[in-house]
Amino acid sequence: MSSRTRFAQVGCSGRGAMYRDALLRTYADNAELVGVCDINPGRLQLYVQAARDSGLEVPGYPAEDFDRMIAEQKPDCVIVTTKDCHHDEYICRAMELGCDAITEKPMATDEKKCQHIIDTQRKTGKKCTVTFNYRYSPARTQVKDLLMSGAIGEVLSVDFNWLLDIRHGADYFRRWHRNKDNSGGLLVHKATHHFDIVNWSLSGVPVSVFARGDRKFYTPKTAQRYGLDNRSERCLDCPESDKCPFHLDLRAHEEMRRLYLDNEQHDGYFRDRCVFSDQIDIEDTMQLVVAYDNGVQMSYSLNAFMPWEGMIISFNGSKGRLESVARESVYLSGDGTTPGEFMAEGTSLRVFPHFESPYQAEVWRGEGGHGGGDERLLDDIFSPTPPEDKYKRAADQRAGAYSILTGIAANRSIQTGRQILISDLCQNIGQPDYPPMPSPDEPMPLK
Repeated sequence: MSSRTRFAQVGCSGRGAMYRDALLRTYADNAELVGVCDINPGRLQLYVQAARDSGLEVPGYPAEDFDRMIAEQKPDCVIVTTKDCHHDEYICRAMELGCDAITEKPMATDEKKCQHIIDTQRKTGKKCTVTFNYRYSPARTQVKDLLMSGAIGEVLSVDFNWLLDIRHGADYFRRWHRNKDNSGGLLVHKATHHFDIVNWSLSGVPVSVFARGDRKFYTPKTAQRYGLDNRSERCLDCPESDKCPFHLDLRAHEEMRRLYLDNEQHDGYFRDRCVFSDQIDIEDTMQLVVAYDNGVQMSYSLNAFMPWEGMIISFNGSKGRLESVARESVYLSGDGTTPGEFMAEGTSLRVFPHFESPYQAEVWRGEGGHGGGDERLLDDIFSPTPPEDKYKRAADQRAGAYSILTGIAANRSIQTGRQILISDLCQNIGQPDYPPMPSPDEPMPLK
């Protein structure tokens, strides 16, 4: 009998390959991939072949045979890397069938699906892990460390700007993410990372959200201003390809060609739709005001057409201000490059204490995707003996829920023009397991 933990994976996506390869290679001594499942038979076979290339025979199952995969392969845990709108289906079914679940962010795309997961986990008692890799990047952990140490005292407010580079930002408007029914929009699919960083950094949860948002850039009007008057619905056969700065040739990217172009006949999914299409219904510029249960307020913005990629986040405290800037490398999902590496130039961390000189801290560095977070995340979820973590970076369905509910509330606020209460969306979530922060009653003696 093997003592290794048995994993099955549903969703043979580009992002899912990170988990697949970790199981086939890095953690093969203590974990094994025993089954893969997908709606697209071509992509499914790519995963089966990847296992075969590693010397393993891992059976592939069509999506409608998910239950049969669980019954035949008897996994301990199911990894969910499907399209976002289907996460809740597989998370909940896995738990109902007696498995733990690990899911890519976002955990779900609307409040009903979120509640479904909360209720199913409570009913089954199974473990649900949400993979927030940004918590594990050394630079983000460093910010948490400084806040926990009381470097700026009690946090009172947060200013957070996220910039999506115009090349990376445009890519969300080519893919299935362009429609809210699939992704929840950027405020759910993308910003779940950002909202979780803030929740975890503050050791708090959101209670209300007011938002504004619109699609200002990725519109037919912008295409006309560029002089792109004869566009096709996809890049592959577009007559404007020679002059369009957003043109994507799937044939020029080996991984994209294999994953998408070679398999689009199976499900009709085109990876290279026009970023100026009138079929898009997600926003590209968004602003939020968020209130938290510990009294903190945050102003947040996300723009998807910026000249550089990364974040500017500042924590304003009772003893000073912490400013963190992280500039990231630009990538397209599935292009074979490392996603979101932090760049040395343009990344900084400064602390401005009250009544004292400011100082610049040497930023904790990490290699690899998402600022070095991917590798550390994988070690935490697949290692048989993960190290004790005072930062409590591991996340479950409670943290997963609060990360998406900020964006879900923002979507509703944009629609209605009203402030939205988180408690009106989901109930019985529970408090995430966050580390303690400095006491608000801590004395602040004057010199």
